[in-house]
Amino acid sequence: MTSEWPDRSLRALVLAPRGRDAAVACALIRQTGVECVPCSSLSAVVDVLDDDVAFLLITEEAIRGADLRPLSDWLGKQPPWSDMPFLLVTDHGGGPERNPIASRWLETLGNVSFIERPFHPTTLLSVARAAVKGRRRQHDTRRLLANLWESDQRLRTALHAGRLAAWEFDFPSSRLTVAAEGKTILGLPLMEDVGLDWLMRGMLVDDHASVRKALGHSVASGRDFAADVRFRRPDDRIVWLDVRARLVRDARGAPRRFVGLASDITTRKLAEETLQDLNEQLEKRVQERTAQLRSAHDELVAQIAERERTEAQLRQMQKLESIGQLTGGVAHDFNNLLTAVIGNLELLRKRVPSHPASDRLIDGAMQGAQRGAALTQRLLAFARHQALDVRPVDLAGLIRGMDDLLRRSLGPSVTMLQDLPRGIPPAHVDANQLELALLNLVVNSRDAMPEGGTVTLSLDVAETGAARDLAAGRYVRVIVADTGSGMDAETLRKAIEPFFSTKDVGKGTGLGLSMIHGLAQQLKGTLRLYSTPGRGTRAELWLPVAEGAAEVLPQPGADAASEARKAARLLFVDDDFLISLSTTSLLEDLGHTVVTASSGAEALEVLRTGEPIDMMITDYAMPGMTGLQLAEEARALRPGLPILLATGYADLPTKSRFELPRLNKPYQQMQLAEQIQGLLG
Repeated sequence: MTSEWPDRSLRALVLAPRGRDAAVACALIRQTGVECVPCSSLSAVVDVLDDDVAFLLITEEAIRGADLRPLSDWLGKQPPWSDMPFLLVTDHGGGPERNPIASRWLETLGNVSFIERPFHPTTLLSVARAAVKGRRRQHDTRRLLANLWESDQRLRTALHAGRLAAWEFDFPSSRLTVAAEGKTILGLPLMEDVGLDWLMRGMLVDDHASVRKALGHSVASGRDFAADVRFRRPDDRIVWLDVRARLVRDARGAPRRFVGLASDITTRKLAEETLQDLNEQLEKRVQERTAQLRSAHDELVAQIAERERTEAQLRQMQKLESIGQLTGGVAHDFNNLLTAVIGNLELLRKRVPSHPASDRLIDGAMQGAQRGAALTQRLLAFARHQALDVRPVDLAGLIRGMDDLLRRSLGPSVTMLQDLPRGIPPAHVDANQLELALLNLVVNSRDAMPEGGTVTLSLDVAETGAARDLAAGRYVRVIVADTGSGMDAETLRKAIEPFFSTKDVGKGTGLGLSMIHGLAQQLKGTLRLYSTPGRGTRAELWLPVAEGAAEVLPQPGADAASEARKAARLLFVDDDFLISLSTTSLLEDLGHTVVTASSGAEALEVLRTGEPIDMMITDYAMPGMTGLQLAEEARALRPGLPILLATGYADLPTKSRFELPRLNKPYQQMQLAEQIQGLLG
């Protein structure tokens, strides 16, 4: 607890009119660590006296014959904690034992230390330090008194607010003391004392025995006394009191006094009595309400089950989010590595003489790298960090366009049926990613029907209110249903968990359904699975209906590598040496001249030199300056400079002053050529 008086600097007052006495005294006093203020007269001293004065040094000649009444009046008004120290410097023989007038000064000033001339400076320093120390102790006393007063006020306020009455019973004198709040509860005037006999007469007779028993037990065992008693007030109103106390013993162990509290619990007791009456009435109606209670019980059980299911879903979402962040980061780093691997393999294929053995090794390495790239795409889809080209798409047309691919993927033993009604509105999707998701679902259905069966692809439109996994609105549902082996409840529950697979080791990554689920959520839709063992599985992709007409999906164009290309001077920026080395070689193989930079700052230096640059290709994730920041700086130096942003991760800032074409890692030489051709013409 802190007082209202913070620590402040003390100062000493000096009244010494003779010669240089005041200056010398102040010089010595300052060595004690307090400021010294010389005063010109006794009235000036009284004007500046306050609680921050450590002591007052006065010489005998300054007060001899002076009117000390103003000073005496000030001293008389000091608070109880204060006793202002005085250092009175007297001439030879000027002490109170040899000078009667000194006794008068002692009587007037009170706390006086006499210093007789001549004195050594050490004497003054010692007496001054003692005075400062004593004054600081007075200030400590002031704080303690203030804290005690504040604590007492808080206690009184708390007791009053809680309607708690403090009381005390003294064993030797049999005196009972009750605080004002207690007298109010008992219905007595505040000025009237409460006697023990009067209190016992007011207590209901039925409670006497229990109170005496509790008192005897407390005295014998030393435990706290506690009892609920009823008391009849002078106005005949009966109040319930919760009485508690602690026994205090003297040095010999004999009971000295009880110190305790009493609170008015009449309202609580009346409420308990009312509640008891209600319970009795309720018991009489139990048989009539049995059916209703059973229904309420069943509803409660259902609510508990729903809550547990919701909590389990929340834990699952948190787990998936954590894994998603991890896999997203792994995919980013893996894409960078695959960019260097694929680029070097393409160059190696061109520069190594064709030979069946070496061609087979290069093809195997390239296939492995491409499978790694596909895996990273699944990781990014699961983590919801893949780059999406979202636009209104006619899903019926998309499925018809995949018909040949889907049938070849199913094989001859599986029949595919399509239910694609007219009038289905376009959906807001990324066509390429949705094709991959549909292919995954169809392949899963095929694997669930090793002896053959039927897969049905259908479309419809559904409207839903707000749900756990969907916002309210209209959705196009893409439904893939099969007649396969189906899944039990436990397998179905784990189906979209990452890396969970029912396939044999080496035949699945366990990311297919996780990728589809992540894609659906990234498109602000959802994936719902329904399955029964032995009766097949139904997968529903809910995709938001798009505003506006469906866009015509782009058809594959001519191979950019076969088109005529003009040589260009390119600035390539990447902090990864392996990527820089392989991509530079790919670009030079295309006939371009390449200037490399390993950071944004280095690239800006190249642009500032005025060296001709036709186009800049930059990585996004670089230390010190990202690719977007570099692009903004580069456009400020060279407006209109074509810039291509390469990235192995899709988590890019959504706010930028301009849009940049993006090249996703890992990329191949043909993709580089197409992007350059598209930007340079």
